[in-house]
Amino acid sequence: MERREFVGAGAVALLAGCVGAAPTSKLGKIEMEEMYGLIAQMMAAPGKRDELIGHLFRGTRDMPGNRAYIIGKDLADENAIWITEVWNTKTDHTNSLKLPAVQDAIANGRPLIADFGMRVETLPVGFDA
Repeated sequence: MERREFVGAGAVALLAGCVGAAPTSKLGKIEMEEMYGLIAQMMAAPGKRDELIGHLFRGTRDMPGNRAYIIGKDLADENAIWITEVWNTKTDHTNSLKLPAVQDAIANGRPLIADFGMRVETLPVGFDA
């Protein structure tokens, strides 16, 4: 790699850390792919919230590209949970859905889900590269 390419790649990586984007390389060119966030509400069947949370925790460890996967109990609804996810890229999130552990969590959790609430995609900011 020539000095100019090296300096340019470093600048892109630094910029990515400052603006919520991750550098990706395609055919030797560095492009920016924005970070990806997701906040979603899920309603468990009555009395099944903690069991559902257990399945989600077990299925969401060690997901490549995941910076945060936070499950919160809704204080106003004893059956609702909120899931907040931060990913290096939307592609990382999409790929996570194919992981065996995530597939198992989906299969085991599906019978415990009564409904889905709000779902919002976000652009995370303030995460170090």
